[in-house]
Amino acid sequence: MIAILQFLGTNCETDMEYAYKILQKDYAIIWHQEKELPSETNLVVIPGGFSYGDYLRSGAIAKFAPIMKSVIRYANNGGVVLGICNGFQILSEAKLLPGVLMRNKNILFNSKMVELEISSNKNKLLKSYTQNQKITIPISHADGSYYVNKDELEQLKENDQILLRYTDDINGSIDKIAGVCNIDKNIFGMMPHPERAIEDILGSINGLAMLKDICE
Repeated sequence: MIAILQFLGTNCETDMEYAYKILQKDYAIIWHQEKELPSETNLVVIPGGFSYGDYLRSGAIAKFAPIMKSVIRYANNGGVVLGICNGFQILSEAKLLPGVLMRNKNILFNSKMVELEISSNKNKLLKSYTQNQKITIPISHADGSYYVNKDELEQLKENDQILLRYTDDINGSIDKIAGVCNIDKNIFGMMPHPERAIEDILGSINGLAMLKDICE
């Protein structure tokens, strides 16, 4: 069962719900004030939006929500977690993923289709894709510039933790990074929105396989 978290201000939980309806997967939307994940959870998804209005820093308040204690326990015990956009920011603030997400270099909210390159397919999220494959998926963020220091960047490369890169410098992210995972490859974060790339009418179906693979 897929646990889709909902915080005050998130707005992509119904998009994620629709994606998993298409994929015919069991899911439940979990309110942020809940203290425990459902016992049958096999994937936690933290969707995008503007949790708590992005006050202080994006994701900085949401990390203190009651449900996050259960998410952290679940992740530390090997449970699979996917954070998308604001969800990536929350996972970063909760120190479940390395790095920080900062304001875009152009100080603008970017919302458009972008081209990405698969940097690593040796993981549960991207196993159906090929190394260096180019895909198109939309972004929608103002605080999407990913940053780690030089030593941390080298560790990400050495441990094959960089999942996706932008093919252009979209927002100032170091090394054009669009998504990363933890060293154990059970916690994933990405700024692009795969749930908005699941039908031809949306302009791309490039997000469908990753949403399917990560819950199987």
